[in-house]
Parts: sequence; structure tokens; C-alpha cells
Amino acid sequence: MMDSVEIAKAVHTAIVTVSQKVYLSPAIDLVKRQVWTEEYDSGITTFIILASVFVFLMVPGLGFLYSGLARRKSALSMIFICLGASAVCEFQWYLWGYTLAFSSSASNNFIGNLKNVVFHDVLGESGDYPELAFALFQGLFLQVTAAITVGCIAERGRLLPCLVFIFFWATIVYCPIAYWVWNGNGWAFNWKSGVLDFAGGGPVEIVSGFSAFAYSYVLGRRKEKYLINFRPHNVSMVTLGTSLLWTGWMGFNGGTALYPNLKAIYAIINTNLSAVFGAFTWVLLDWRMEKKFSSVAFSSGAISALVAATPSSGCIPFWASIIQGIVTSVVCNFSTGLKVLLRCDDSLDILAEHGMAGVVGLIFNALFGQDWVIGLDGATEHEGGWLSHNWKQLYIQIAYILACAVWSFGISYILAFIINKIPGLQLRTSESAEIRGTDEDQIGEFAYDYVEVRREFFDWETNEVYENNPEVRQAIENYQLNDLKQKNIDLKNSDPTKDMKVPAQPVSGSISSS
Repeated sequence: MMDSVEIAKAVHTAIVTVSQKVYLSPAIDLVKRQVWTEEYDSGITTFIILASVFVFLMVPGLGFLYSGLARRKSALSMIFICLGASAVCEFQWYLWGYTLAFSSSASNNFIGNLKNVVFHDVLGESGDYPELAFALFQGLFLQVTAAITVGCIAERGRLLPCLVFIFFWATIVYCPIAYWVWNGNGWAFNWKSGVLDFAGGGPVEIVSGFSAFAYSYVLGRRKEKYLINFRPHNVSMVTLGTSLLWTGWMGFNGGTALYPNLKAIYAIINTNLSAVFGAFTWVLLDWRMEKKFSSVAFSSGAISALVAATPSSGCIPFWASIIQGIVTSVVCNFSTGLKVLLRCDDSLDILAEHGMAGVVGLIFNALFGQDWVIGLDGATEHEGGWLSHNWKQLYIQIAYILACAVWSFGISYILAFIINKIPGLQLRTSESAEIRGTDEDQIGEFAYDYVEVRREFFDWETNEVYENNPEVRQAIENYQLNDLKQKNIDLKNSDPTKDMKVPAQPVSGSISSS
């Protein structure tokens, strides 16, 4: 019989053999040929890796942004859900997301096959840079898109069902649309002269905006009839999140060139030009109401313009980016009213900030796209848009926009609806949990510890709501009793309503102050 040492050696040999056959056979061939260092350009590979690191900064940036826009009692849960969605998508991308979006051997124009499942045969592809570096970079695009989308659960959504949703959403919503436009076999890539979408106006921006709107519909409205004093709780966090997003966006758009060339630089400059003009345009639009500058308005305008630059930064000239930033800011500012018109509680204005801005960027490609800008990498050939007398590009872009919007909204709505019907995976917290806050209900921790929740918790309309809603009344009384116990105050003569106040007027809590 084999002793324990021999058994361990046999198991180790089997594992190594299987790993080599499944994952490393191309890599072993490279080692045998002694071309590890010669096969790839180290400068290009480093460029892609650094761009990937910058893109990841956008995930915590979104967490800080959403946290600052939410109330104190839900601040930590917004950071958690952004990071959680990113983690789920990292696994999904490794498992089958990459192959569904970028497998080169698929025989259809809708979605990829499973040839590269669990990154099989990804290591050894020849070229200027490893295919694995490309897979890393594109996987972070999915993570950012998911982090944008999950902002829709603000204030009333449960975390676990949302993470389940994100896994399947990445598979049947994001991956097909990424395949359409970025895979050489996709219908949008090959239709007519091809859709102009440089860095993800469809897969990233329209998908996140319309998917979040669909999820919000299924989730339902917040109980704003109870708590009417709603405003961003920490504008510093909003500004910090915007700064991280802006930094990451330069890697997002610049890195899409995949080479440290003129097109990468051009895309970054376009991104910044659009952002600065978008930021100050939104500030001026909100100036008309209070005659004061607004940091939230600056952040809103910058983000909407950055979104619009995503599909267009590698397609339009500098001067067009300035116009784009201004137009996008105006369109998105007024688009924040869509949630009221359509009676959907898009609490963080994701449709307006991302969905509509993505539409604007794609339309600008049709109008202002120029063949010489598109070809700055020395490899890409396209007829451009109207400035290059390619008149048909407008209807190509519009058809692509409609396809992305309808698919992402429809499939996301159906998926959220199904998950909501599964026992234990209801999307929404209970009413009392919404009153206490998702930090306490879903995480059990607070961004600012216990005392910091009190200001928001006592901003209640005291008469009708308190007297006619036993669940609300009980939640408030329990909360105050716990507060009193911590301060060692005698409870015998305490009045649970004495610290309540009625705010003067409602204040919007969305990213838009309009």
C-alpha cells in the first residue's frame, strides 16, 4: 500500500497535470520556446495594466459618490454594494463572462461561445500584449458597469438579492451587448459601416442607466411620505467620489486605445474637455435657483459629461468635446425629471446621469465623428460621421441605442421580477428596516457609528405619520429607548416624541439639485 507521502505526491502530480492541460498548455509551449519576454511588448503590457488599475479606482469612487448622496443611515451599505457587485463580476468574468463577450470562434452575431470558459486558452495567444491583459482590462469595465447599476437600491434594497441579480445580469445583459459592438463577430460591429462606440456608450452607460431604472421599477418607491427631509448627507464624499471617478475615467477612455499612442492621449484630452465644460454648465443651470455655487451640481455635470465622452472620446475632435460637455449637461439636468414623469424612484438619477448621457455621446459620434480622429491609432478604419460626410451613421447609431436600451431594460426588469418572487430573495427591505436604515438592517455597522444616525432619524412628520402608523411609531420609540439607555437616562418620564421636528420643506436627495 502507498504511504501518505506517496499519496500526496500522486495527488500533486495529478493536479499539476490537469492544470497544465486545462490552463497552461499554451504557456508551457511559450516557455519551451523561451519567448516569454520576446513574445510581448513590455511597454504596451504595462500600459494596459496601469489603465486597469486606474479603471478599478472608479468602483470605490462610485461607492463614495453614492454614499454621500444617500442618508447617513444607508451610507455604508452603498459602499458595500459597489464593492460587492465588483467582486461578483470578477468571478462571473473569469467563469464565463469573458468568453461570452470576446470569444473569437463564435458562429453567431449575438453572443459568444464557451471556448474560453475559466480563461481556457487565454494565456498563450500571440500579439503585442497578452490576451490575459486584455481580459483583465475588459473585466474591469464590467465591474464598473455593475457598480453604477447597483446604486438603484439606495435606501430600500436588500444586498443579497441585488448581488444575485448582478451575476445573472452580467451574463444575459452586459455580455451580449459587449459582444454586439466590441467582438469582431457582433452584429453592431459589422452592420453597414459599423457602430461608433469607442469605450462603452452602449455596454457601460446605456446598460447601467436603463438596467438601474428597470430594477427601480420592480423595487418600488421609497416611503418619502414619511421622511420628507431628504438631502445628500455628505457633499465631501460626493466630491471625493467624483474625483476618483474622473481619475479613473482617464484610464477608462485612454486605456481603450490599448496602446500608449496618440489616440490614447487624444481620448484623455477629449475626456477632460468634456468634463470641465459639463461641470460648469450644470453649476450655472443650478445657479438660477439659489444664486450660489453647488459642489453637487459640479459633480453632476462632470460625471454626465464624462459618461458622454465614453463612446466619443476616440471619435470626435477637441472642439466637439466642448460642445458635447455643454449639451450633455443641459440634457441630463432636465432628464432628472424623467423619474417624476415616469413615476419611478430612480433615487440617484442613474438613468439621467448615465443612460441619457450615453445616448448623447453616441449621437455626437454620428454628427461629429471624423475618420482622421478614429484612425489616430494607425490601425482603425471607419468612415466617421456627418463631418466626414457619412450620413448613414446617424440611423446606425440610433438603431444601436434603441437595441441597447430595449434589451437592457426589458431583460433587467424580467430578471429582477423573477428574483423578487423567489422566497428569501425579495428585493426590498421591510418598512421598519427602511426606517432604521439599510446599514443597520443589512450590515449591522454604520459609516459614522451610532450617534450619527440621529439627525436623520428624528426628521419626521410627527402628527399623522406617528399617530396613524403603529410600525413607524414602534420603530421610533425603540430607537429612542436604546439611545436613552446608552446615555444612562431615567426612562420613567421620557417622552419619545419630544425631540421630533418637522422640516420646513422637502429637499431633493438625488444627484441633481434641480
